[in-house]
Amino acid sequence: MPTVAVFFGGRSNESEVSVITGMLVCNLLRGGSYRVLPVYLPSEGGMVTADFRAVEEVVRPKKPPLPVRVEGRALVRAKGRGRVVARFDVALNCCHGGMGEDGTLSALLAWQGVPLASPAMPESAVFMDKWLTKIAARGLNIPVAPAVCLKEGEDGAAKAEEVGYPLVVKPVHLGSSIGVTVVHAPEELDAALALAFELDDAALLEKYFEGRRDINCAAVRIGGEVRLSPPEEVFSAGDVLTYREKYEEGRGSQCPADLSEEIALRIRAATHTLYEAFGMRGIVRADFLVVGEEVFFNELNMVPGSLAGYLLGGTLSGTRRLLEEVIADALARPKAQKHIIHTGILTRGVFSGAKSCKRRQKIV
Repeated sequence: MPTVAVFFGGRSNESEVSVITGMLVCNLLRGGSYRVLPVYLPSEGGMVTADFRAVEEVVRPKKPPLPVRVEGRALVRAKGRGRVVARFDVALNCCHGGMGEDGTLSALLAWQGVPLASPAMPESAVFMDKWLTKIAARGLNIPVAPAVCLKEGEDGAAKAEEVGYPLVVKPVHLGSSIGVTVVHAPEELDAALALAFELDDAALLEKYFEGRRDINCAAVRIGGEVRLSPPEEVFSAGDVLTYREKYEEGRGSQCPADLSEEIALRIRAATHTLYEAFGMRGIVRADFLVVGEEVFFNELNMVPGSLAGYLLGGTLSGTRRLLEEVIADALARPKAQKHIIHTGILTRGVFSGAKSCKRRQKIV
């Protein structure tokens, strides 16, 4: 029976939510087609493993979990001689935000030759950055809300005037609505920017739409087929959908959303275009703003909450089947073996070409 290593936690403002997702996924997969190897990334750094069965066991473990690192398709002790603790066949990323979601973890696993049942490094790096997200969407002719990117030390007032009020201030690299503020007038801008820059080194200033609707659509590739969920509407009581509404005391959601067939098709088509253009694998969720008859792409979540199982799988048993299919797809995916050219330049002793470092006085 293959073993799937489930990574969760991380040095991120969303690490607590990630623990919930990680435990949900671990417990859904247990007793099915795969052995489960939980790997927790504490907020202070590193990796630990234990037979975690519930959130409480991660937050308040009865005994310290074992510090480990990844070497190939194995976890080895982080200290000492690196004895193998456990071996695994495939990995699943449940880390929300930070270096778990921005491609760092995906790159580490790829470097170690681990099959990954989650998005890869390139697309993760792009869509973790809200400004790069807009650039990518525009390149694919997908409408996005007008916005500017502001770095610390730049003139926020001038940038805000480019967008116009009201506007939304967001940390560029964060998710889960953390640090997001709606600014209705210039005198509110400094406080909103101070919050954003307390959490991130860049902020997005984006046009705010009164009466906007928050719509989600998830996507996954199984084999060669891209599957799309029906659009879902998430309801909010305030100016924007908040962290509390997402994870604690929200007004709920409706799936499928009450949308015209034409708008629903546009949302699904944009999600499909983004997914295919970047050659993605794994489960992602695209977020949109619907304003009247207009549709604006907002964000692409590379590690969505609960891995969007409720959208693509429906029931808990359906979510388990979905996860098992995604893992099986990663295991069955052929690994490209391309020829690596060795030029022999290091053995010839002279480096005098136009692109060389011009070996002189034995500098190299």
